[in-house]
Amino acid sequence: MPYTVKQLSDMASLSVRTLHHYDAIGLLRPESRTAAGYRLYGEGQLMRLQQILFFRELDMPLGEIRALLDEPGFELLTALEGHRRLLSLRGERIARLIATVDRTIARLRGETMSTDEELYEGFSTAEIESMKAEAKGRWGSTPAYGESHKRMAAMSRERLAQVKAEGEALDRELAEAMDARATPDSPVVRALMRRKAAWLRSFYEPSPALFRGLGELYAKDDRFRRRYEEIRSGLADFLKEAMASFAERGLE
Repeated sequence: MPYTVKQLSDMASLSVRTLHHYDAIGLLRPESRTAAGYRLYGEGQLMRLQQILFFRELDMPLGEIRALLDEPGFELLTALEGHRRLLSLRGERIARLIATVDRTIARLRGETMSTDEELYEGFSTAEIESMKAEAKGRWGSTPAYGESHKRMAAMSRERLAQVKAEGEALDRELAEAMDARATPDSPVVRALMRRKAAWLRSFYEPSPALFRGLGELYAKDDRFRRRYEEIRSGLADFLKEAMASFAERGLE
């Protein structure tokens, strides 16, 4: 049965104005119109709207969603399977964030992060000292380096745990995107890189050059490369390419 724009609005929890906008930009056209000009939507439009809402959850711009859905090779079943994997990972991340919030509420007041071991958990003391020296050599004269120290000094252990969980979830979602045969410059991966740039802002404001440099560091440095390769074979190089591609776009 066809649905009116008001019925579709209620079903999808979207405003009628939003659906009108989707029509205007060619993202979601109605199946037909009544003699009076009212929009009518069918099963195909419902399925397309579901995909739109999934991709919006990944912070993908509307123009990129439209281009992706209109690609001749787009397969709904493959897309749904990919969405399920990504949503599952996001659910795990949210569960960890809830646990972090619960601990914060229980303690009422967080303690400031005080040790490098908490930031670089999983690395040896020697590796930590080496990375600190390298970071100072690479970026010690930049505003980002000084800003990162200020933000880290003010960060609670609970907030640090939350930020680390978000970063780990991003890495796993990127591995899932690789498994789904996404390319480093694909819309899905660009959305993940947009989130990675936002994640870095917990520490400092990343420039395109710094963002690209981090990607190169992750791929070239044996310590970081080993970590990414443990998540998924080829992830370090894939991340390097994805960060370089996103940096070329000015982190947009």
